[in-house]
This record gives sequence, C-alpha cells and structure tokens, in this order.
Amino acid sequence: MTTSRGEQHQQQQRQHTAGIDPLDALRTPADPECDVFLTGTVFLDIIFTGLDSAPVRGTETWARGMGSSPGGVANMATALARLGLRTSLAAAFGDDHYGEYCWDALEQGEGIDLSRSRTVPGWHSPVTVSMAYEGERTMVSHGHEAPPPEGSLPASPPRARAAVASLAPGRPEEWVADAARGSTRIFADTGWDDTGHWDLAALPDLDHCEAFLPNAEEAMRYTRASCPRAAARALADKVPLAVVTLGSEGAYAVDGTTGETAEVPAIEVAALDPTGAGDVFVAGFVTGTLAGWPLADRLAFAGLTAALSVQEFGGSLSAPGWVEVAAWWNHVQGCSGQDPEGLRRYAFLESLLPAPIRPWPLRRAVPTIGFGRSA
Repeated sequence: MTTSRGEQHQQQQRQHTAGIDPLDALRTPADPECDVFLTGTVFLDIIFTGLDSAPVRGTETWARGMGSSPGGVANMATALARLGLRTSLAAAFGDDHYGEYCWDALEQGEGIDLSRSRTVPGWHSPVTVSMAYEGERTMVSHGHEAPPPEGSLPASPPRARAAVASLAPGRPEEWVADAARGSTRIFADTGWDDTGHWDLAALPDLDHCEAFLPNAEEAMRYTRASCPRAAARALADKVPLAVVTLGSEGAYAVDGTTGETAEVPAIEVAALDPTGAGDVFVAGFVTGTLAGWPLADRLAFAGLTAALSVQEFGGSLSAPGWVEVAAWWNHVQGCSGQDPEGLRRYAFLESLLPAPIRPWPLRRAVPTIGFGRSA
C-alpha cells in the first residue's frame, strides 16, 4: 500500500507535535487563517560539524559530520510549526534543485503554508555553509536578491494572530505596519548594525512591535546601557515587552505595561551547533505568549527549546517539537542530583506534554540532498 504525500506530511508532523496544539483552548470559528506569519530569505544551509578547530588557511580540514536543511527565515518558520502553530511563510524560492528541496522540506515535511511564496524562474537559491566548532560557528554565504515582484513579497500580509519581523536599520517594511493595523501582534528581533550607529530611531517598525527580543550585545549597544538588564529596562520604555537573551546566563524580560520583570537561567547542555538557536528562542516565546502563559514560563520555555536545539546541528533541522520536550522532561525528572527548585521552574510543562514515546537522548534523521523519497 502506498502512502500519499498528504498522509506522509501528517505522519511527519505528528513526529514533532505529537498532536499538541498549544492554542487549542483559544481557537474559535472566527480565528485568523494562520497563527504566525513571517517573510524573509530562505537559504540552503550546508552544515559541517565535528571540527576540532577553525579551518586554517592553506590546509584541508575534514569534518566528522555534515547535514543540509532549509535555513534563513526557514529556521524560525520550522521552529514555530514544530511547536504546533499554524505557520505561513512568504518567501522567494529558486527554481534549482536546492529551491525544490527547501520548498518540499518546509511544505511537506513541516506543514508550513507556502501559498504566499513563489518560485522565481532563473534565480538560484542563496546558500550558506556553516562550520561548527568549540560551541561557535563560522559561516560563508552567497546569494542575490530575488527580482521583483517575488523579491518584494508579500503585497499584503494575511490575517494572523502574530507575525515575526527582523528589524534592520533604515529598512522599514510596509507589511509590518499593515499587519499591526490588522491587530496582528508583532514580535521582532534584530541583527548586527553594520552602520555602527546603533540608533533605535533607525528602527521605525519598532513602534509597531509588542515585543522586541535582541541579544545582550545588541540591546546594550542600542541603549548605551552598561549591562543587559539595564538595557532591557531602557527598551521597555520604547516597546511594551523587552526580552534580552543573555547567552549562557539565560534571559531577562521587562513588561513595560505592568512593570513586571522575569529572569530565567539557561539550561546547561553540551552545545554542538548554535545555528538557529535565537530563532528557536523567539519561536518558543511567541508560542507561550499566544497561549497566555505567565512571563517567567514563557522565558523558561523559550530557553528550554533553544537549549535543546543546540544539541543537534543545523538551524531548522535542530528545532525541537513537543516530542523532544517531553522526552527531555521525562529524562531530567529521573536524573539524580537535580536541583528541586530548578525542576519546579518547569513544572508547568506537566499539563502540556504528551507521554514520551521515545527515550532520551533522541537522535534525529539527517536530510541530505540526493536521497530519493520512498513510496
């Protein structure tokens, strides 16, 4: 008996979500068509792991591991979908084999709505080669902007509970303002300011955001604060909710509307590849926010999903779903020497998680371009 692509898609979805819908109690017939909308550039990521050190000029370096997966904005889209959120992505895809692979992996493998995406004739897919070593990564990328109109997607965003935007200095995105006017809740992160100005006024879309989630270095540079927590408090004057990730120290958040603060330490893990961990953190935080969880629980869940992701290589490939979270929770409760207070921090998971169907640690299949699909 053969399995249809739709059935394969449902089976693959269940591997990650375990049938968990974090917004199940909130859904009504009047819901928007998707939970989260996002747009951006999809890369084909090729990841090398198991490097003892950075490559040395003039030498050949062999890696002990390699994988490939959709990257770029696909990291965030996959992380959201694996947590059970109905995710819509508008992106341009190349009409080469890389683009076909990325489209299939996202639509069929992850259940992401690509109805607003386009394949661009004659345009090749952007590619990133990532090398992970000593908990760090080095990347080399190549690509060209997609020609219009595909390169300027979307013309208008769909109705959505939330949208995730990446803010860049001096580059307002019209769709962000349109989405905010339609009552979509905007969550945003940012990247390194190559101009060196670090001026919040150069991020006009920040005015439309409900939450801003920079890392500690970005937050301090934008606010001129001497520490990340002071930076978060300063950002809370500009945006309703400021969340600053602190790397190995966890995360700190300030709710500017209520004055509430929360801080959750990071979970200690053996990091294999940090690619996409920031995207997974944002996805976890968006999930908890849309589900109406307390601020500290949202921080804890976001940090947990990010910690689980760095134990595998690849951005979208490593994003955890509810099966991975359940396996971790079941495992950690049975480990000796656990801090009782630390365990209580994650007790809110009890009412959410399915029974673990696979033991910890989990090993995931590695998608590699070139293998055919079995019927």
